[in-house]
Amino acid sequence: MKKLLFLGTMLMSAVFLVVGCADGGKVYTDPAQTISAGINHEFIIALDSNPTTGYNWEERHDATMLGLVKSKYEPDKKAPGLVGAGGTQYFRFKALKAGRTEITLTYKRPWETSSTTQKIFKVDIK
Repeated sequence: MKKLLFLGTMLMSAVFLVVGCADGGKVYTDPAQTISAGINHEFIIALDSNPTTGYNWEERHDATMLGLVKSKYEPDKKAPGLVGAGGTQYFRFKALKAGRTEITLTYKRPWETSSTTQKIFKVDIK
């Protein structure tokens, strides 16, 4: 079971790297890793998501430091059309000016006031 989980994690990491390279931005999935970007450079945050359950990632950021270029959800390619199957939510940002800032992503249902998960990504723009 551990080997299968490890292989799945490695496969997902490879997919994130390919997506990041193809779209022209580095992909980040771990909030423990500080995002480093140059001014006018783009990067992507990719998080597991399952909107069929009503949950969605809501993002907050300082619009003077970062611009949200695009947000999109992609269902898992291994389970196309499968009800209840999850996928990945991608957030593409552009660094606007030098400094340090944070991006807060909250996983919740729009009608609920509390969240099950919150991730805070630190961004260092040079």
